[in-house]
Amino acid sequence: MSFSYDTKNELCRLPVQKLCCARAEAYGILLFCNTFSATEVRIITENPHFAARLPKLFRRAFNLQFDRQPEPEQEEGKRIFQITDQKKLDHIINLLGFDPQQNLVLHINFGMVEETCDRAAFLRGAFFAGGSITDPQKRYHLELTTSHLQVSRELDSLLQECGYPPKSLSRGGSLITYFKQSDQIEDFLTLIGAPVAAMNVMSAKLEKDLRNSVNRRLNCDSANLDKAVEAAQEQMEAIRRLQAAELLEQLPGKLQETAALRLEYPELSLSELAAEFDPPVSKSCLNHRLRKLLELSRDLSE
Repeated sequence: MSFSYDTKNELCRLPVQKLCCARAEAYGILLFCNTFSATEVRIITENPHFAARLPKLFRRAFNLQFDRQPEPEQEEGKRIFQITDQKKLDHIINLLGFDPQQNLVLHINFGMVEETCDRAAFLRGAFFAGGSITDPQKRYHLELTTSHLQVSRELDSLLQECGYPPKSLSRGGSLITYFKQSDQIEDFLTLIGAPVAAMNVMSAKLEKDLRNSVNRRLNCDSANLDKAVEAAQEQMEAIRRLQAAELLEQLPGKLQETAALRLEYPELSLSELAAEFDPPVSKSCLNHRLRKLLELSRDLSE
């Protein structure tokens, strides 16, 4: 199953209790579902858990039943919930703060979402009907889709007020409000009642950060190792040139000792090689001696 599916299943486990929250959640579903007009409500879903929630939610929110709904034993496929009875539609429209006698122009009635719990419920409904989220192991992307321009604009304002500034785009006639920042997605999921999904997003981010940190460390260590190998090879070539020119034996004892140990231990780093001296020398002291050997070798070619 997809991450979106699992997230919505988590949300479906939330109880339908307070009337104001049930109404706000149903309102979010209606503004983001397949059809909501003065003549029809149509909600289509393939999620059996959401399908089981819808009748209870609408009964609590509006004290009514759908005119058409799937059989409880339906195991898979699209499930269609529909209301066409005009009295029921007028009742819903009136409870949501619209006038059934006027043309229904869909927008967010902010009076319905003044309380924090109602905002969370409304956004949960919007996510149920028009939301999706990408598996955070792949990338961070959560979006809410509606076909209503005014709803999209007001959703942007609502999310801004909640502290989650979203981005927007138009795709194939639909209006998309979306987040790409993991922390914003985590906060949004926590607000609407999906803390497990939020923790999964956080865990994925920590895992990616750790993996990137390890990769950077490995790349850095590899680069440093390459530099150390190149430096050791250059030092050994310099020492061999001095040997070939029979100049090594004429150098001070400390430089001769340094040359001998470098030839004996070509694989050691400066720190490790410094520890082989008796008594051990400092890394800076050893580095100075090796630079001296390199300078003497370069003098031979000039």
